[in-house]
Amino acid sequence: QPPDGPAAVRLMTPAGIPVTATLLEPSSGPGWAACAVEKDGGDDPDVTDGTLVYARVETTASPGIVIDGGEGVGRVTKPGLDQPVGAAAINSIPRRMITAQLTQTMEQHGYTGGLSAVISIPAGVELAKKTFNPRLGIVGGISVLGTSGIVRPMSEAALIESNRLELSTVRARGARHVLVTPGNYGEDFSRDVLGLSLRDWALCSNYVGDAIDCAVGLGFESFLLVGHLGKLVKVAGGAPP
Repeated sequence: QPPDGPAAVRLMTPAGIPVTATLLEPSSGPGWAACAVEKDGGDDPDVTDGTLVYARVETTASPGIVIDGGEGVGRVTKPGLDQPVGAAAINSIPRRMITAQLTQTMEQHGYTGGLSAVISIPAGVELAKKTFNPRLGIVGGISVLGTSGIVRPMSEAALIESNRLELSTVRARGARHVLVTPGNYGEDFSRDVLGLSLRDWALCSNYVGDAIDCAVGLGFESFLLVGHLGKLVKVAGGAPP
């Protein structure tokens, strides 16, 4: 550990809840410092629980704060997501949190130069295969998400949001009509039996109503739902997922 480096830092989350993060694997050199924190997934069944997230910050000649992704952080390849095509998949609120912490530190030390912050999640390359990222057009790793800074056991809400993002990416590339399936059966039937293209296709799981509402809000002209009759009857009857 650097001789003057803290063992932990305390910060305020967007939810207004203070959090103390233990700093792991600290290191530093002329003009730079790095460390890691461990992702705590709480009660949420999150594949990233326990994953180490690394940050490396170094001084730059140019003023301002630049945030980018390193190993294991995905890169956006399709429009319609929180970040533009080509950017690291670090969403707006995490970017604001990083900027706020760095700005506070710069002011405390009277530093007026620039800073570069690179966030890396080495395990993210493999973890991304277990997420929606490849379908959403995020390649090379996982996303740095969050709206409150606090993990809550709301997997249903997270799945609905993933479905919404998928519909958004289909719409962003100019599609006016969308094919939606609850799962793999509908996907296979649409392609192999109906001969439909899967170019403008999205999954909705059991959340058909949410998908329809989202599609209407995005301005799709038509919404074709293809799925197993038993699944659709179950959903229509209000049976729990």
